[in-house]
Amino acid sequence: MTAALGGPALKVSEIFVSLQGESSRVGLPTVFVRLTGCPLRCTWCDTAYAFQGGKSMALPELLAVVASHGVRHVCVTGGEPLAQHSCLSLLRALGDAGHSVSLETSGALDIAGVDRRVSRIVDLKAPGSGESARNRWQNLDLLTARDELKFVLRDRLDYEWARSQVVERGLADICPLLFSPVAAELPPATLAGWIVEDRLPVRFQVQLHKILWGDERGR
Repeated sequence: MTAALGGPALKVSEIFVSLQGESSRVGLPTVFVRLTGCPLRCTWCDTAYAFQGGKSMALPELLAVVASHGVRHVCVTGGEPLAQHSCLSLLRALGDAGHSVSLETSGALDIAGVDRRVSRIVDLKAPGSGESARNRWQNLDLLTARDELKFVLRDRLDYEWARSQVVERGLADICPLLFSPVAAELPPATLAGWIVEDRLPVRFQVQLHKILWGDERGR
């Protein structure tokens, strides 16, 4: 997608400021740039409104909106942000502007072109998502210690699958690992108990923004 003036354009669902609710950046004031579109249809998806619609924004306009919020940390999310090729230009431009940038991606698309300054939060899809066949395992070879792998789990079968990936692939030696329960399906204390019992080298997390604001959009 290209704007008539101003170079690359992106389809944007929303831009807002909130506290980061997940990852090792949890609790930090962050500007969220949610891009429109996603090729996956996870059973537990909570941002289906970003599958379509949105506003077309030229890159300079988008950068100006982000800058106007006066926040250093920026998270580019979706949908699946890498489904838009211009996302790579956005990530590079945000880094050039001095922002600390993270990218939330499904793990189904190639992350090789992502600017090296960006922290890539790659979501490996467990069987309960309905999309585990879409995992792009080649991405594991591209991850560094500044990236993170996230597993969203809906039941014991998902947990056992994730545990086997951690152990058999030596994932803890690659980057930090995040285990999250699917909201309203897997009790957080249950998942926490499994992690403690197995002494897994992962970070348990819940979605802080949902604890604070529920399902309120744009928070």
